[in-house]
Amino acid sequence: MFAERAAWLAGQAGVAFGWTPELFWAATPEELVALVRAVAGDVVAPPDRDTIARLMEAFPDG
Repeated sequence: MFAERAAWLAGQAGVAFGWTPELFWAATPEELVALVRAVAGDVVAPPDRDTIARLMEAFPDG
């Protein structure tokens, strides 16, 4: 399981950041997280129940 996940993550780092496998395996988890956060930007929380209810009332077409 770990090997499969690590291989997938290494591939994603290669696609997203141009990392070679050597760079991936030499990086710390903190370095990878920092890059992911820099690319992803601020995380927006999902709407709560009250917000969804207000939206459903305002837009009843669904």
